[in-house]
Amino acid sequence: MSAPIVILGAHGGIGEALARRLAADGHSLFLTARDESDIADLADELGAKTASLDVMDADAIAQAVGQADQGDGIKGLAYCVGSIVLKPLKSAKSDDFVDTFRLNTLGAALAVQAAEKGLKKAGGSVVLFSTVAVGQGFGNHSVISAAKGGVEGLTRALAAELAPGIRVNAIAPSITDTGIAQKLLSSEQMAKGLGDMHPLGRYGQPDDIAAMAAMLLSEDSGWITGQVIGVDGGRGALRTRNQ
Repeated sequence: MSAPIVILGAHGGIGEALARRLAADGHSLFLTARDESDIADLADELGAKTASLDVMDADAIAQAVGQADQGDGIKGLAYCVGSIVLKPLKSAKSDDFVDTFRLNTLGAALAVQAAEKGLKKAGGSVVLFSTVAVGQGFGNHSVISAAKGGVEGLTRALAAELAPGIRVNAIAPSITDTGIAQKLLSSEQMAKGLGDMHPLGRYGQPDDIAAMAAMLLSEDSGWITGQVIGVDGGRGALRTRNQ
């Protein structure tokens, strides 16, 4: 059996889209979700191994990632766990900042730490996730932008520390049609308005992001590390008449 690619957070959204792309390319997969039953059908379909994982539990991260390495190492690691916490600073509590950091940033760091030995053995690649909001500065985003800004710093620090044996990159999407964005896209009017904010005229789909993640996990990106790459319909770099 070849070294697997580990996807943490494979239940729906970007994680599931990435799993399907990688399976189609013939990769062995190890998938996790908070409840293993949530990904049982996907795993059966793709021939993947699975584990339950609460990324707020450091010991559980180490145990789950350790299960993935069956002796050949770990070919890739994608930390697809995340959240969208939007509120004005005056309404934000200390726990909002702490819990969001633990989920988005600390969990990613601990996952890479647990996988480091296996990744080094297989010459692996890591993909983490930020957000376009870190570089742009949006109102009501202080909680999530603080955590995702940490992800960007973590990406560059780990890329330097783990080179040349392990590559580490991050993707910074704009609003994407996933479960955690459901409230933002709940009405047709709101969804259209958010789509129109992007130069390409629409909000993202999970496969838009998964396509880049799959490339960063492949040998096609063998000379790319330490980068935060915007997959955002142009929103991070361009302005339209609607903005």
